[in-house]
Amino acid sequence: MSSAPAAAVPHDEGIVARLRSLLLGALFALVLLIPRLLHIRRNPQSWMAFRIFLGFGGAAFVVLPLSLWKSWLAAPAGLAMFLAAILLPPAKPHLIPDDKARELGALVVLNGGTFQPRNAALTPVQFFVGPEEIWALDSRFHLLLVIPASEIASATALQKKDRWILRVRWLDNSAEFSYTGIFAEHLVRIAESTIAGVMHSPLPVLPRSRAASA
Repeated sequence: MSSAPAAAVPHDEGIVARLRSLLLGALFALVLLIPRLLHIRRNPQSWMAFRIFLGFGGAAFVVLPLSLWKSWLAAPAGLAMFLAAILLPPAKPHLIPDDKARELGALVVLNGGTFQPRNAALTPVQFFVGPEEIWALDSRFHLLLVIPASEIASATALQKKDRWILRVRWLDNSAEFSYTGIFAEHLVRIAESTIAGVMHSPLPVLPRSRAASA
């Protein structure tokens, strides 16, 4: 009479072991898929196709095992897949700095601190530095300022109390970009040297006598 419980214990342990293996396999597959999912997430069409595939796959895991081989292990995983397909938010098209840099033809993307356009609030900006122009864009890649590199007269880093200022002058214009935090000086120095690297050095002015002899 004591053999029945003893036989049931290994059966239960086998189910637990199979369930553990299934969950570990699903977790490992999810880890491998994360980079691909992040790439797919950027494309609305690919993301919608993935959600449809996930929904049909989840429904198949719920229905087919129960109707064909009476397996209860795949049903919870299938239900989770189906619910995930429904609850996953739709893809929002967005750009990343590298994409915007390629679009503008910029060579370098830098932290531009914060900038206050006319009649607007102070906003964080990024510098997209190209060989001919420097673009200051906000976090949504809206254009705030364009500075022609050939017209820049100076780019100077200055310390004002607890912050650093990058002052850029070109023709009759000027703009100030503010940096705060423990890395403020480091960031402003990088921006200063990078902008100075794309400034077109003015040609030397020769004395009138030397110019005439040349």
